[in-house]
Amino acid sequence: MTLKDHFELMARYNQWMNETIYEAASELNGEDLGRDQGAFFGSVIGTLNHLMVGDLIWLRRFAEHPSRFPALQELDSYPYPETLSSTLYTDFEELRDARYLLDRIIVDMCDEVEAYDMSYPLAYCNMQGNKFEKRFGYLMQHFFNHQTHHRGQITTLLNQNDIELTATDLLVVIPEA
Repeated sequence: MTLKDHFELMARYNQWMNETIYEAASELNGEDLGRDQGAFFGSVIGTLNHLMVGDLIWLRRFAEHPSRFPALQELDSYPYPETLSSTLYTDFEELRDARYLLDRIIVDMCDEVEAYDMSYPLAYCNMQGNKFEKRFGYLMQHFFNHQTHHRGQITTLLNQNDIELTATDLLVVIPEA
């Protein structure tokens, strides 16, 4: 398995898990979606928005890669987050629709990435304006790890609302040998 294969798998897992989480979260009413449950981003919808914010920030950084991945040209239709806790969508269904399309962009981008792209040192600034330069492959690993981390928080919040997800393991999307 190559690193490209790994990121393609992670993109499919990300897409599947987001669909699973949004389906489960759709059982909550608006009040429960927005109720502060003590998570870092407060509520289910707050954490879902943060995932969207993080993805948009990183994907816009990835768009600066010299390979200029065509899938990332579609990012212009998304709002630009001002902070990590920005609320991009207050309406759950609008957020869900935006998430669905963004996950397709992520899958397409991972299909476009080539092995040689992984070692490219990508320069970027964080939200405070600090400059960094790190290898693109490591940044992609962080991108997917960030998603998994916050989806774990969302599954806990859903569980606290008596909504239990079935399988959430990467193992579910790993193809048979």
